[in-house]
Amino acid sequence: MQQSKPYLPKHKIRIVTAASLFDGHDAAINIMRRIIQSTGVEVIHLGHDRSVDEVVNTAIQEDVNAIAMTSYQGGHMEYFKYMYDLLQERGVGHIKIFGGGGGVILPEEIKELMAYGITRIYAPDDGRTMGLQGMINDLVQQCDVPIGDNLKAEVVDLNVHTPKTIARWISAAENFPEIMTDALQELRAKIKDCDTPVLGITGTGGAGKSSLVDELVRRFLMDFPEKNLAIISVDPSKRKTGGALLGDRIRMNAINTPRVYMRSLATRQSNLALSKYVSAAVDITKGAGFDLIILETSGIGQSDTEIIDHSDVSLYVMTPEFGAATQLEKIDMLDFADLVAINKFDKRGALDALRDVKKQYVRNHQLWEIADSDLPVFGTIASQFNDPGMNRLYGAVITAIVEKTKAKLQSHFESTDESSEKIFVIPPARTRYLSEIAENIRAYDALVDQQCGYAQTLYGIYKAIEGILETPVSLNTQGLSWTDSNVSEDQKKLVAGLERSFTTLKMNLDPHHWQRIMEWGDLKQRYRAQDYVFEVRGKQISIPTHSKSLSKTAIPKIALPKYQAWGDLLRWMLQENIPGQFPYTAGLYPFKRTAEDPARMFAGEGGPERTNHRFHYLSRDTEAKRLSTAFDSVTLYGNDPDHRPDIYGKIGNAGVSICCLDDAKKLYSGFDLTDPKTSVSMTINGPAPIILAYFMNAAIDQNCEKYIREHGLEEEVQKTIEGLYKGKDQLRPTYKGELPLGNDGLGLMLLGVTGDQVLPAAVYQKIKVSTLTQVRGTVQADILKEDQAQNTCIFSTEFALRLMGDVQAYFIDHGIRNFYSVSISGYHIAEAGANPITQLAFTLSNGFTYVEYYLSRGMDINDFGPNLSFFFSNGIDPEYAVIGRVARKIWAKAMKQKYGANERAQMLKYHVQTSGRSLHAQEIDFNDIRTTLQALYAIYDNCNSLHTNAYDEAITTPTEDSVRRAMAIQLIINKEFGLTKNENPIQGAFIIEELTDLVEDAVLLEFDRLSERGGVLGAMETMYQRSKIQEESMHYEMLKHTGEYPIVGVNTFLSRKGSPTLLPSEVIRATEQEKQFQITTLKELHGLHAESLDASLVQLKKTAIDHSNMFEALMEVSKFCSLGQITHALFSVGGQYRRNM
Repeated sequence: MQQSKPYLPKHKIRIVTAASLFDGHDAAINIMRRIIQSTGVEVIHLGHDRSVDEVVNTAIQEDVNAIAMTSYQGGHMEYFKYMYDLLQERGVGHIKIFGGGGGVILPEEIKELMAYGITRIYAPDDGRTMGLQGMINDLVQQCDVPIGDNLKAEVVDLNVHTPKTIARWISAAENFPEIMTDALQELRAKIKDCDTPVLGITGTGGAGKSSLVDELVRRFLMDFPEKNLAIISVDPSKRKTGGALLGDRIRMNAINTPRVYMRSLATRQSNLALSKYVSAAVDITKGAGFDLIILETSGIGQSDTEIIDHSDVSLYVMTPEFGAATQLEKIDMLDFADLVAINKFDKRGALDALRDVKKQYVRNHQLWEIADSDLPVFGTIASQFNDPGMNRLYGAVITAIVEKTKAKLQSHFESTDESSEKIFVIPPARTRYLSEIAENIRAYDALVDQQCGYAQTLYGIYKAIEGILETPVSLNTQGLSWTDSNVSEDQKKLVAGLERSFTTLKMNLDPHHWQRIMEWGDLKQRYRAQDYVFEVRGKQISIPTHSKSLSKTAIPKIALPKYQAWGDLLRWMLQENIPGQFPYTAGLYPFKRTAEDPARMFAGEGGPERTNHRFHYLSRDTEAKRLSTAFDSVTLYGNDPDHRPDIYGKIGNAGVSICCLDDAKKLYSGFDLTDPKTSVSMTINGPAPIILAYFMNAAIDQNCEKYIREHGLEEEVQKTIEGLYKGKDQLRPTYKGELPLGNDGLGLMLLGVTGDQVLPAAVYQKIKVSTLTQVRGTVQADILKEDQAQNTCIFSTEFALRLMGDVQAYFIDHGIRNFYSVSISGYHIAEAGANPITQLAFTLSNGFTYVEYYLSRGMDINDFGPNLSFFFSNGIDPEYAVIGRVARKIWAKAMKQKYGANERAQMLKYHVQTSGRSLHAQEIDFNDIRTTLQALYAIYDNCNSLHTNAYDEAITTPTEDSVRRAMAIQLIINKEFGLTKNENPIQGAFIIEELTDLVEDAVLLEFDRLSERGGVLGAMETMYQRSKIQEESMHYEMLKHTGEYPIVGVNTFLSRKGSPTLLPSEVIRATEQEKQFQITTLKELHGLHAESLDASLVQLKKTAIDHSNMFEALMEVSKFCSLGQITHALFSVGGQYRRNM
């Protein structure tokens, strides 16, 4: 298909772009907003996780033509309808609504939404027929109408409570200045004596002005609870297209309050930091009666001082990276700024920069007598929660405003004399950790090459001696041995010379390597024997080495190479090796577990009861219960269920709704959580530590229940529970509906209470200690990949990592060895569009970042190493054939060679999920074929566990039948497919060995690139990972769109009907009853513990502020607080995540 040319708008068009509430996957909206912007539109970008109220408020304040949304996480019907209703209610029904959600929004739902009043919902079929630019052209063309051309301006209509009027005045002044002349004259006469102060903020591009403004606004709102402020933010227009990215709002968490009005302006001219309509915008906000106006310019170079003409007090924001001190003499703003902030004060050379800027400020202002500490130059780290430097800057800003304008701003904000100091996750001295790992691995590989060269030459000498002697030569610790009989003197001399060469060369060979060459024959015999016998933790295990086919052929479980030459053999042992031995390329264990296939039972829908039913259905005929849990997006973002439509629509959709401990008990009821054959995986991200605390307490209370039954305490406990509820208005929680087949009710006895309320403290403590050492499973928790890819971040990165570190410290202190404290995920990196090499490199580098962070906290690598696990996406690219083996190999080499970790910590355990990106909404039956091939890759590569996606997940939450089909794929491969009787089928294939080397080299090169940018966290600051992922996503989409990358049933081999998006036979959605039941459960919980809640949450916040172990506190507070209560308590002390693009 030929790409459409961009439409040329006739008017200035403004559009708000965002991803809906509790919705990650913000790559899509980023791609769309870029194309909209390049089509000449001024885009106000809000990023992901935005409520309807937030989007509508923005649309009103920014006076836009339209709103463009993505919604991938369900609840879209309620979200879009609520947005339409809110726009009508607030008198801005002219604002058009556009949306998209891949195959998630079904054709019937699209019709219903558009009939309701939504302008257009784009479907995958639209993308195929129109192309990306074609869809954007359609959107822009429908928005191409003038704004502000028919305003009847009345000055009396302006006040802080009429944002719609303020916005339209600014639009009219900007778009049709000729009709506003009289109104502005009248307004300026009215505000002639107005003393509203204007704080002008300017600085270099990328200095962090928007984050700094957000922090100033947050402090102002706390300091002055009755006052209102306006923000005018200016960003540059693109000279080529006329479009503009007005992206400052995305960085601000503090502005979504009725006390703040924010308006973004494009310069609409090149090479200037301000719009020529700024003075009108400032005057209009003054006329509305705001108490403070903040004017923020676009990023400038060294010369622009225009801000001082429009402000009473000016603040210049820069970074330490301005070059040589002589550059400061060229910065005009240092002559005029009332205050200077050196933001990003954690950067190298910050203290030198502070010294040099202060010196320059003294020279420029002739302040020779003023003490250094009194100069208005501040080091700040705006991105860091409650930064002391920001506190001091805020105090100085308010003081300067009062001094210069006599504004009535009596500040009560307390700040200390501390300067900004970065709380480092990775110590600065360790930022080269990835390069060090790459260097160690390359050194290991070079040593292998060298040693194999020696071994190969020794083998040549050995075979030469055998040839001369015409008799077998045996190996021993010293070298070679043979009998002298029938050997001539000439032969003896020749052999003696060869033996001397052999002995000299053997001195270069590592004795351990010689030992392995000597023992190779014995090893082969062990695998040829009927049973392979080995020990695990003192226990002898015997496993058959062969299995019989229907033809009665003995199929070896492990096939060994037939190499003769020692160099080839040694290379194989050092780089490949048998399963269960370093570097674990072929797998972690000598043989697969016979009673436990890698299959996982994946479920998540509706309330906990429905998902519990699904788990029991899927695991009914399997001995091992491996439960993989998907949570709804309300839970994923740490929120409680609510009646508000944009929340209500998402309850229990595309995942299970869990908001408290009782929900967790019901979710896993009937499964013994401390049975060695039970393991639970939770895909949860941001609020992972809270959900993990719910899980741990559910497991503890299960064992309390077992104790109660074993000791016949049921009646006594029942009386205690009745006493706890006596006189209360609340009812005890119950399991809604009948228990499913297989659920014996374990875990439900103590609903509404916890074990410590019904058992003696000593008994409860003993049960708790024992339980924690027995639970098996994993919690995803990996915040790094979220900030790089899908973005379900809720806490600031530093705070989230600290929480994860607290979880790991708790695991070490309590002997939790069989539960993974974090599943480091590449799945979400791949889903956002990364290719397999980028997925693997970023995921491993994230893993090593946790290693470095935990080491910096004083943890022992052998204590935490075994608690780390990985989660990869599969796909059908060739590199996916080796993703697991390369991951195991790199991890083992690094952990052994670089960190000196023991064998258990060297073993990389990983879960694979087949690619969601290869699930297409067209010809959905074909998805099972792709999934089968991917499952084959994963099983051949000895993954530790595998989740096969259901074929219909592209368009709905999977049905029981589709999930059963997905599980059947891997069961058929494991139980019926002949070649899987062998457990290392891909070892020895030339292409697999070649791909392994190619992918390993590519990953190490990516480590070097990340290291050049300051490691993973340094690269995240410049958004290197996110940019790379989005570029690769676009590359794939364009190849798919042009047909250069063929996808059967999508862009080639289309059906007679053109392979349109199919309607699912059954659509899985949470029912009204389930949603209401979840809200009722929450209400009852809040009512029951109303008296003790505040004190508990205060204690949790104190734990965070004191830098004590927060997970220890969460284990207690999670017993009676809801998810949303805990999340919002932690927001107030940890700093909410600040979005970026």
